[in-house]
Amino acid sequence: MPHIEQFLTTNEEAEIVEAIRRAEGKTSGEIRIHIEQHCESDVYEHALEVFHFLKMDNTAQRNGVLIYVAVDNKTFVILGDQGINNIVGADFWNTTRDKIASQFKSGNFKQGIIDGITEAGQALSKHFPWQQNDKDELDNTISKG
Repeated sequence: MPHIEQFLTTNEEAEIVEAIRRAEGKTSGEIRIHIEQHCESDVYEHALEVFHFLKMDNTAQRNGVLIYVAVDNKTFVILGDQGINNIVGADFWNTTRDKIASQFKSGNFKQGIIDGITEAGQALSKHFPWQQNDKDELDNTISKG
């Protein structure tokens, strides 16, 4: 797999950040992307650690979503915070997962992430629509570990 710095180009990263901005324009939810070269522990458990490290569990409505990608492991995790998980069913993220996986299998990493952001944003907007007083609580840039 490519080194983490070659996983996405600068232009691709800018497109992803713009997709986050557009998705968050329809919801009070917060979406973050975190990419790491390799995960040496359980990927889900590590994604939970990243979720807390990025303070995604500190939003007012507890409606943050993390898309975590481990490049060498060829895997990703989608995590939603307590505010989302208390409202939706266990299969809520399956559509988002499937859209990302479909693009990743074809090597379209940027498009997979953008599709995931778009799908997550649409799903969040149904339960957490954007309100006039909403503010962007978390950074929209891609974090890397």
